Amino acid sequence: MRIAELFDQQQPVISFEFFPPRTEAGYASLFRTIAELRELSPAYVSVTWGAGGSTRRKTVELVERIQREIGLTAMAHLTCVGSSQQELAGTLDALERAGIENVLALGGDRPTDYTPPPDALEHANELAAFIQKHWSFCLGGACYPETHPRATSRGADLDHLAAKVDAGISFLITQLFFDNQDYYRFVEEVRQRGIRVPIVPGIMPVVSKASIRRMAQLSGAHIPAELEQQLDLAQSDEAVEELGIRWATAQCQDLLRNEAPGLHFYTLNRSPATRQIWTQVAAGD
Repeated sequence: MRIAELFDQQQPVISFEFFPPRTEAGYASLFRTIAELRELSPAYVSVTWGAGGSTRRKTVELVERIQREIGLTAMAHLTCVGSSQQELAGTLDALERAGIENVLALGGDRPTDYTPPPDALEHANELAAFIQKHWSFCLGGACYPETHPRATSRGADLDHLAAKVDAGISFLITQLFFDNQDYYRFVEEVRQRGIRVPIVPGIMPVVSKASIRRMAQLSGAHIPAELEQQLDLAQSDEAVEELGIRWATAQCQDLLRNEAPGLHFYTLNRSPATRQIWTQVAAGD
């Protein structure tokens, strides 16, 4: 199923994101987690593109197994970083042979000592154009409600976003955010630029103080003062996770009430928080 077509069905498109573990034991555990989440009937699941060669291969293996064995539509992430055009083509051919129809085209985070291959692509719009020229995948893209950390300005970031859509991106998934007003302002700005593709909010449940602050710093997202205060008051891991579930549930309920086209959960390869949040939202609690 091509993901872009799901947005025509007049119901929220719910998806879960995972990353490929580095060990066989972790791989088996993750596969069980995904199988368990199948009962929540996500529209699709996505698998990130690993930084190393072995985890990259596991991305292809995992999306193939998800579709073949679990019966869920799967989307593979693909980045420009570290791959020549020939290597990208090899991955795309493998995905096509596996029956994968959806790819999230990303520029990717560059390590500090990164030396790109001679013909490497640099930006997501270049990758999208490369894919569109040779394959027929349905392409998704990423966007940043609070501006990409490497962008020179808000306007420049929106220009890059428009270039991605012009290159063939048919839907967008936002980076994590904790204040829905940031999402609403962003969508309004994007629409004013004439970009009409669906913009799906990305939700990351808080599961620990350290990890969420690190994730927020890396992505350029701010943590609202109210959430910071409640995090400071939480005195146990259980209390932090309960807070994260409450906060994300309220976010999701508000987003769907305001006609967000769906929800994309950054699961961090954990099912309990995501399961509780979506169960409560779906039940109208």
